[in-house]
Amino acid sequence: MVSRTLLPFFWEMAKKFPAIVLLGPRQSGKTTLARLAFPQKPYVLLEEPDTREFAEKDPRGFLQSYPEGAILDEIQRVPHLFSYLQGILDQSKTNGLFILTGSHNFLMMEQVTQSLAGRVALLTLLPFSHQELRSAHLDFEDYETHLRFGGYPRVFSSQIAPEDFYSNYVRTYIDRDIRLLKNVQDLSTFHTFLKFCANRIGQPVNLSSIADDCGITHNTVKAWLSILEASYILFTVRPYHNNLNKRLIKTPKIYFYDTGLVCYLMGIDSQDLLTYHPMKGSLFENFIVSEVAKSFYHTGHEATLYFWQDKSAKKIDLILEAHGKVTPIELKAGKTITEDYFKNIAYWCQLTGASPSEAKVVYGGKQSQRRSTGHALGWQEFLTSL
Repeated sequence: MVSRTLLPFFWEMAKKFPAIVLLGPRQSGKTTLARLAFPQKPYVLLEEPDTREFAEKDPRGFLQSYPEGAILDEIQRVPHLFSYLQGILDQSKTNGLFILTGSHNFLMMEQVTQSLAGRVALLTLLPFSHQELRSAHLDFEDYETHLRFGGYPRVFSSQIAPEDFYSNYVRTYIDRDIRLLKNVQDLSTFHTFLKFCANRIGQPVNLSSIADDCGITHNTVKAWLSILEASYILFTVRPYHNNLNKRLIKTPKIYFYDTGLVCYLMGIDSQDLLTYHPMKGSLFENFIVSEVAKSFYHTGHEATLYFWQDKSAKKIDLILEAHGKVTPIELKAGKTITEDYFKNIAYWCQLTGASPSEAKVVYGGKQSQRRSTGHALGWQEFLTSL
């Protein structure tokens, strides 16, 4: 079994709050983690029709069936339970009473903010991180294999070929979720939209361009992007400004939480195809950025990631702002360090007055080097340091 980094933070929050809300994409391991963390609690799946009917028609009776609390899985399927939980949590003096899991961020958050604000801790579980796979000796020596396999637990636990898992994941979960969140009639067009998003990873979002390519409206693009964000399929990284006197790109970039899904959507079904694919650099960038995001979420924090890019195409792929320090990071898929890797770092340091010693270049090789122009780190060393 793969040990999840979030587990100790899960236990810690359960000592401090009456309820825990565990969010994340479908099949990321939320149920497994919740049941492992609290094996003594009854497990209730609210997607089962008879259980859901009981909870919908007699919410008081349903909750009274679990006086010692329970794990309520996919609770967003019965949203009015939140209002009844409010009274129970207010009367109880017990922390960690209910564990609530869900796969739809805004369906859950709407109810939490209305009924359970101040009574719950929010945690997010994403697919396996590289560190989690490494600890379980399931990691790969080359990053290309990581790109194609992604991090969804079932790919590893059931030894399913990545393309078989992600094909079924799209049809079984994503298709169903978009119909639950929004009445999307034309799934074929939505699949086209999903593929166009995959082919734009690491690029500033251009709503009009995506709309034109997919034959849909600008507002539909915004709505569908919101669906994918709410379902933890993709996320956006905002541009970093901080009063820099340059004409800057102001639109966010999009990334997927899992590169295995991106490879499937791009039609990459073999290692040879990935090795020479024109999007390999973007996939490597997505891999590193999503791993950094996981390092935040899996330690109980929200990800605070940025990028910087001006109108003359000078850019920094990733900027971390934490503990009063700003760290610029360039991401390069190549496996040989060249001076060219530090070009944008040098420009950033000149512009901001930052020291090159604080800057990093994460690249696809293994050897690390400290240069006067910055610190080059192999991808494995960087991910191990998160």
